[in-house]
Amino acid sequence: MNKVAPITVVFWVLKICATTLGETAGDLVSMTLNVGYAVSSILLLSLFFISLIAQLRAVKFHPTLFWTVILTTSTAGTTMSDFMDRTLGLGYAKGSLLLVTLLITVLTVWCLTEKNLSVDKIQEPRSEIFYWSVILVSNTLGTALGDFLADDSGLGFMGGAALVGGLLALMVVARYFTQMNRVFLFWMAFVLTRPFGATLGDVLTKSTEKGGLGFGTISSSAVLAGLLIVFVVYATAVEKRLLLRSSGPGTHVSR
Repeated sequence: MNKVAPITVVFWVLKICATTLGETAGDLVSMTLNVGYAVSSILLLSLFFISLIAQLRAVKFHPTLFWTVILTTSTAGTTMSDFMDRTLGLGYAKGSLLLVTLLITVLTVWCLTEKNLSVDKIQEPRSEIFYWSVILVSNTLGTALGDFLADDSGLGFMGGAALVGGLLALMVVARYFTQMNRVFLFWMAFVLTRPFGATLGDVLTKSTEKGGLGFGTISSSAVLAGLLIVFVVYATAVEKRLLLRSSGPGTHVSR
């Protein structure tokens, strides 16, 4: 039994919603509420560890719990990236390079330890810890990379979102029309959805003078949270329906 979400269209929709909400909610805590990047990171990392412990203790896949952990990695990743890049003064380029190196390191150790990076059978605690470590690092990287594209590259928020969205579209084309390794394509798309969510979140929240739509962190977070709840409810209903089918009259139990 796989303890993580199956890779479907709904998965990608939820991933983009969760990562975009992570950007707006992280900015809401650190900037709008003026908590600061360091304190926000500590608070949000604490929420991540609490949700992760619950996920590791679970014996099967629970959509609400799974997407809660995804959301906490995204919000914590937002404030941690901002703390590194702004408070510590690393800058977006150096911060992104550091996090890319860390991401490659975690993936390499995972591959050498487990002999593959597939997410089709995440069951044992060790592989699940690797899985969530990659997600936390990739979501932190996404904020730094999104900020780099929006600010330092000169593309702006909408230009950055369009660029990453185009790269994601290429991943979809490669998935259905080439023989490229499916595990590689999954992780490429998984990592890219985070800077896409980061830049999209900035498009929603930043003022029109800065190239955004000016909806603000509170309104944007509320709308995105509503969308996320709707899709999680749908994913939960689908999961229950599949369980009912698997335990129906046609199911045979070995004795």
